[in-house]
Amino acid sequence: MLILCLGLLFSSQNTQAQGKKRVIQLSGIILGEDSVAGVPGVNVYVPKAGRGTSTNRVGYFSMPTLVGDEIVISAVGFEKQYYRVPDTEGDNLTILVELISDTTFLETVEIMPFPTEEIFKEAVLALNLPVSEDVNSQNLNDELLALMMQTTPMDGYVNYRYYMDNWAMYQNDRFGPRPNPLLNPFNWARFFKGLKNKKKD
Repeated sequence: MLILCLGLLFSSQNTQAQGKKRVIQLSGIILGEDSVAGVPGVNVYVPKAGRGTSTNRVGYFSMPTLVGDEIVISAVGFEKQYYRVPDTEGDNLTILVELISDTTFLETVEIMPFPTEEIFKEAVLALNLPVSEDVNSQNLNDELLALMMQTTPMDGYVNYRYYMDNWAMYQNDRFGPRPNPLLNPFNWARFFKGLKNKKKD
């Protein structure tokens, strides 16, 4: 009976002590290392209570806390920050937190199929590359190049130029003046030159 009374007494005292903790609306802005812009997506939470929130796109957050709560502020690429809620007079508290970048330096790893650089240089110098003129002459065969030009389809750029040229000719024929080839002096010069060549033949 005595143990039961003592247990009820301690539980009532703990309940009163917990009831004395005031609720404070904690707000703030989480800034980056440059202190110019807010960091979005930063986790602001109380691990023991299992409650928390995250910052919005401008780095602002707001959450209810109790006096004495230990706030953990964490984000990927930054070191964790800890903040304990003080006992203030008001019900609102605004803080400004500047994160510190968590820089991790990795050791340099060289990936080479050869154990040393000297052996790699010797292997490169020992290569026997086919640089004779016979290979180039086979690649520049006239018949093969002509066949490749006839059978190779047009790529995207050539199709685009073909369409744009046709469109320009259509617009010129539709809205522009139609040239008369009989009024072109160069055509007459080519015509007389052709007649002279025929007479000589």
